[in-house]
Amino acid sequence: MTPASLPPVRVALGCGGTGGHLFPGLAVADQLVRRGCEVMLLISPKEVDQQAVRGVSGMEVVALPAVGLKRHGEIAFARGFARSYRAAAKLFKSCPPQAALAMGGFTSAPPILAAKRVGAWTFLHESNTIPGRANRWLSWVVDHAFVGFPAAAGRLHNRSVTATGTPVRSCFQAREAAACRAAIGLDPVRPVLLVMGGSQGAGAINELVLQSLAPLASRLPEVQFFHLTGSGPFTEKLIQAYAALKLKAVVHPFFADMHLALGAATVAVCRAGASSLAELAAMRVPAVLVPYPTASDNHQFHNARAFEATGSARLLEQKTATPELLVQMLSDLIEKSAVHENIQSALAQWHSPHAAEQIAEAMLAVLGAGVGEGFRADRRAVAPLGSLTAESGESPPRPFDALCAHEPQAGPLTPALSPSEGERGNHRQISGEPRFRNKTKPLAPPQAGRLRTRRTTVIRSPLLAGRGA
Repeated sequence: MTPASLPPVRVALGCGGTGGHLFPGLAVADQLVRRGCEVMLLISPKEVDQQAVRGVSGMEVVALPAVGLKRHGEIAFARGFARSYRAAAKLFKSCPPQAALAMGGFTSAPPILAAKRVGAWTFLHESNTIPGRANRWLSWVVDHAFVGFPAAAGRLHNRSVTATGTPVRSCFQAREAAACRAAIGLDPVRPVLLVMGGSQGAGAINELVLQSLAPLASRLPEVQFFHLTGSGPFTEKLIQAYAALKLKAVVHPFFADMHLALGAATVAVCRAGASSLAELAAMRVPAVLVPYPTASDNHQFHNARAFEATGSARLLEQKTATPELLVQMLSDLIEKSAVHENIQSALAQWHSPHAAEQIAEAMLAVLGAGVGEGFRADRRAVAPLGSLTAESGESPPRPFDALCAHEPQAGPLTPALSPSEGERGNHRQISGEPRFRNKTKPLAPPQAGRLRTRRTTVIRSPLLAGRGA
């Protein structure tokens, strides 16, 4: 069978629940679609997910009934997990994927287990310095793991880990600030303070900025504001506060075009989720980071501390935050050009512009499929990543070694199965037939008796090659 006649590779991608899981997943999904793959996004029914995927094209989007694990919510979590697993298993029974990637969070685990059952190669990506519970658990069962921070590798229970950085969508690149400011309704010339609490908003950040408005207006009268409040009562409250002080401000609960908001920003005040940090680094926006104090394992604090330690941001803990401290930090970042420029330069080391490409190419290399080629590998013929052969005890050639030797060239790729102009993805709930129509037999399980050893590969990046988190 020639490459042109091979069926396209089918990939299931579990992401969602928060923007920190969903947006890096969208970046990888886009690269897989460009390489001719059929991609199914499995997300949660939460509003943040539904808004984020409205502009998705060329891939299937399926909402699973997963529920996050909260205190005293174990029964609801277990029920949602079981329902999500059954839904994914039903989808994969008729048209099994050849690969499945988990981006972390409660939505990603059931699809990985269902994909594993039909013989798919399984992967995960962990963006944070401290892996979340879902990924720590999944790391026992997936074939390979990717991480955003090298320090996360040792916290996963997997013998084959690659440090790639955190993927960001292709729209996050250097932009003209004046044009971005005009596009979002602000003065093109005046500096902009971007306030955001992540995809779900942050009441504590909203309250801190609200209390800081009067001293900010006095200290930095030229600053204008772009404020994302999240859902809740703060949107109207802040609109009124900005108006009372006669400050130029645009306030939204949510905003889809974050590349424009970051392109317009002079500085930012935000949480320290890994996805937000990757976008700040890509756009070179200095920020005051206020980690979410109740994040699991305090991972946002560790993320922020890694940025602060490299001179890439300022860290302000919520428990010690005051309006006076915030105003002083913001004044330094806006008024002192040397401080601003030094942080911008330091942010470059955290940017991994080819992370999404490297993850997509690594997955396809394992499957034995090149760019624009269909699936052709029998799983039994490909040694697990980082494994030792039982006969010789030597490491076989690994697809990741070639990826570590060079960086992919920047620029658009020509997809073998590019969607028509303006085509939009099919969004649906769990009922109905899946979009995957190329039915193949489930992949054979891996050979028994293989031995594994931990091997961590770091793909070249100024930061990843020389620093830990």
